Amino acid sequence: MKIGAKLQDKIDLVIILSVIALLIIGIVSIYSATYNHPTAKGNLNKQVFFMMISSLILFAVYFLPARTFRLLALPSYIFSLLILVVVLFFGNTVYGAKSLMSIGSIGFQPSEFAKIGLILFLSYWLTDAKRDINNLKDLFYTVLIGIIPILLILLEPDMGTAIVFAGISLAMIFWSGLNLFGLFVVLSPGIILFASLFGTIPFMVALFLILIVLFYFKQNLFVSGSVFVVNLTAGFIFDLLLNILKPHQIKRLQSFVDPTADPLGAGYNALQAKVAMGSGGLLGKGFLEGNQTQLRFIPEQWTDFIYCVIGEEFGFLGSIIVLAIFLTLFLRLLNLTSVAGDKFGKLTIVGILTLFFIHFTLNIGMNLGITPVIGLPLPFISYGGSSLITNMFLIGVVLNIYKNRKHHV
Repeated sequence: MKIGAKLQDKIDLVIILSVIALLIIGIVSIYSATYNHPTAKGNLNKQVFFMMISSLILFAVYFLPARTFRLLALPSYIFSLLILVVVLFFGNTVYGAKSLMSIGSIGFQPSEFAKIGLILFLSYWLTDAKRDINNLKDLFYTVLIGIIPILLILLEPDMGTAIVFAGISLAMIFWSGLNLFGLFVVLSPGIILFASLFGTIPFMVALFLILIVLFYFKQNLFVSGSVFVVNLTAGFIFDLLLNILKPHQIKRLQSFVDPTADPLGAGYNALQAKVAMGSGGLLGKGFLEGNQTQLRFIPEQWTDFIYCVIGEEFGFLGSIIVLAIFLTLFLRLLNLTSVAGDKFGKLTIVGILTLFFIHFTLNIGMNLGITPVIGLPLPFISYGGSSLITNMFLIGVVLNIYKNRKHHV
């Protein structure tokens, strides 16, 4: 008992065991997803290799001095912006997005590593004692920190990752003490953009509601007018985004509204994934026995659609077990925000939790046909070296914060 208690005091066993369980499920699922894909069989060996490398990175990060992450905050953010610029000029185009870079035979996705820089720098910036997040000037600069990498990612273009960056920024800003009006200022342009997706009338309705809310908050005329102009501009930016997005990405958005509109094109994966999930029943068809999985109805299902492999072959029970493990991990991370030694640690964990939660929510939603197909992997389960290394690095950061929770840095 004493040994177990001492170990739990140094390392959070719930987080470690949850991550190990997800990694094992990922390896089993990738094996099944690539079993009848001769050209993809090597992905399993690659994933095992990345799992070993990322595990070493996790433990290396765990043993770093606690102040290291503060010191890395600004350099990692600047480096993130640099590699996001470099990939625009020298990156490889994959599925219409210039988001991948190669060093020799090794490919990596800069936007994955940029998540580390954003989380660390926002934590550092928001914990500065001189900064008041409810001051519009400070709020503007804070939002700008998140917007710069988002714009660079949209230029690739990679809408899914841009959504993740936006979600991380919003969650960390809100958690740092943003009041309701500040939250409205940050959220309202996104609401306008979303409404614009459904046409002119929804856009006008959303703009009218924004105006009503501005009257409710009773800010001075200059502030209210500025916020309204920003929201009006967001509507026109939507047209610009449509020009930036590739045709296949626009079709993905249209397929989200109506997947049956293009059943053999953009809506194909979503429809086939729903068939796979539904055909699994309670206990599934059995390992390597899924028709959708083994007959290759879903292209590259070892990445974005890995969850439907689990749903088809291990059924509702297997799907629920995966959800339960993720829920355990999320609740534990949420709990650690209250025991972290300082505000920097708390905010960093909030950013990491938000990253995992957005990926989890949108990926599961894609597999169930309730969110757009925007190319986001399921953390620790989907195939992908850059994603796995980033996620394991961030878990190492969480464990480091937990280890040093009794010491204020």
